[in-house]
Amino acid sequence: MLRISARAWSLRNVLTFPLFGRRICYFQATMALREEFLAGFETTMKPLFEVPENRLGSVIERLEESVRYNTMDGKLSRGCAVLHTTNLLGYGAEKGDKAIILGWCIEMLQGFLLVADDIMDNSVTRRGKPCWFRKVGLSAVNDSILLESSVYEILRSHLRDDPCYMACVELFLEITRKTSYGQSLDLESETADLSEFTMDRYDTVAEYKTARYSFYLPVALAMHLCGRNGPEELAAAQTILLKIGHYFQVQDDYLDVFGDPAVIGKIGTDIQERKCSWLFITAMSIASEEHKSQLVARYGRDDEESVAIVKDLYRSISLRERYLEYSSKVYQEISTVIAEDKSGLPKEIFQDFLDSIHKRSK
Repeated sequence: MLRISARAWSLRNVLTFPLFGRRICYFQATMALREEFLAGFETTMKPLFEVPENRLGSVIERLEESVRYNTMDGKLSRGCAVLHTTNLLGYGAEKGDKAIILGWCIEMLQGFLLVADDIMDNSVTRRGKPCWFRKVGLSAVNDSILLESSVYEILRSHLRDDPCYMACVELFLEITRKTSYGQSLDLESETADLSEFTMDRYDTVAEYKTARYSFYLPVALAMHLCGRNGPEELAAAQTILLKIGHYFQVQDDYLDVFGDPAVIGKIGTDIQERKCSWLFITAMSIASEEHKSQLVARYGRDDEESVAIVKDLYRSISLRERYLEYSSKVYQEISTVIAEDKSGLPKEIFQDFLDSIHKRSK
């Protein structure tokens, strides 16, 4: 496998300097990190794409097509985060190849979750192209099952003799289960009374559906790989990363309504799907009684007029400006938590993650 991490990351101290109080080394090194991660794809997937017997040739061909379609065109931020964290823990040269394998396992898990989510939400596009089920029909359900099961085949093929193997398998099982809990809560929004859309409910959905697998999982896998997996260290990492994950979900809610579909790669449908979103909950907490009545009457209706009215109501109560204020405040709050962390873990693990999503447009 092509290895470039030593060169890319030996430049870390050179590339780190203050810019309005923020570090920019992560962004300058991201391209090299992504290239290294992508270079490991074929080696990682080789056991998966080998045909065990001729009778399964078409099945493996379909699996390979599904894997490439549903993993290769994303930001790959979760997978790259495993390699990035491993580098920051000082094991990039020694364990970088295994970090890449774990990273692709996360991207496979992400592919499984997105294929299933798009079917449940009846979505149209994902990452700037048709959702997989729009391409192949409802046989995509079986493809999603294959994507999930392939995570464990990759782990078994590459890491079964590594001391971190069982911890990583158990972590994937735990995170997948808890993410499914979050998805269940999210789906309940379709029939729940709008009065049940509270910030407490929202916080639970954000934690279980998004934060655990998108933020805690990549870092925890790297920590297990590098042997930095003491209970106190894992707990400290989880506390910070769940905060970052919550912030990420609020951003997703904002971009679903106000983002440019050409940039974010999908057409937002949270209003039509009656999602328990940060925007709706915040709007209902500050809007006038007249505006609340209009929101309740129009929210969750799948017609262009209702969607336009909800968006206009959001604008009329300055929800965009309130989101920007929230974003700035939360960024500072989480940065303070990171600065005050006493776990002994490199603070860059968390600050780089936070910086990579702050003020994102997709």
